[in-house]
Amino acid sequence: MDLSSAARELYGVAPPEFVATRKDLAQQAKAAGDAGLAKEIGALRRPTVSAWAVNRLSREAAEELGQLLEVGADMRAAWASGGHIGELEQRRSELIAQLVRTAGRLAREAGHPLRDQAVREVENTLQAATVDEDVAEEVQEGRLPQPRSHSGFGTAGFGFPAVPAQKRPEHPKSVKTAKATKAKAARSFGRSEPEPEPEQASEADELARRRAEKARRLAREAEKALSQRKDELNRAKRELNKITDEVAGLRRELDEAISRQEAAQRKLDKAERAHERAAGAAEEARRESAAAQM
Repeated sequence: MDLSSAARELYGVAPPEFVATRKDLAQQAKAAGDAGLAKEIGALRRPTVSAWAVNRLSREAAEELGQLLEVGADMRAAWASGGHIGELEQRRSELIAQLVRTAGRLAREAGHPLRDQAVREVENTLQAATVDEDVAEEVQEGRLPQPRSHSGFGTAGFGFPAVPAQKRPEHPKSVKTAKATKAKAARSFGRSEPEPEPEQASEADELARRRAEKARRLAREAEKALSQRKDELNRAKRELNKITDEVAGLRRELDEAISRQEAAQRKLDKAERAHERAAGAAEEARRESAAAQM
């Protein structure tokens, strides 16, 4: 057993069985002499119901989930290359709706039907998996402890500004060549057209230069905005990881408290049974004593 196989098994069980299964797997690792693995298993966080439902999809609907993740990869590639994503968007919506229904059915069959909030979280996680490659990998592995979310797709969804398309500036040489060709064609039909004056050529050069400079400026602004959005995204991810770790710590403390409560209850039950036996023995002794005196 390694951490990957242990996590795969652990995140496949129903939420109420998670703590007991985690404890059993950790004990197995410890018994095998791998204390480090036992500690890593013990640190795995119990999933929310919605995360568990998505994990079920990776096991019970792997083919449909794989189709959705492929569509997401195609959408990211199309966005990066400036291609159209209309048909891909439609296909994504159809696959997500199908997978959400499948997740609901699997959860009901397992005895843990999804509430409305959990259904929304399943849908948001599947949406995020088509936008974020890291989330796609988590979803495919089937080990999510928490649902994931993302603010849409495309330039607005990724937080990048829309950059207007610019016409490619004409090269000054191309402008001069086109004018010369036009003048030659006019003369061949008996018409005369003046050759471009040096001043006109200079104006064309300046116009091309200004257009090229504007295109470079817009490109620099877009790169700067992209860098800022990436920094914001990284900060948000770090904050989310910090909060997730804090929640995980609280969950572990709760699990430990529940374990201590159960142990205390067992001790109490044992003490009560011992008391009842002692009381019974004392009563029997009193009856025997009374009988002897008669």
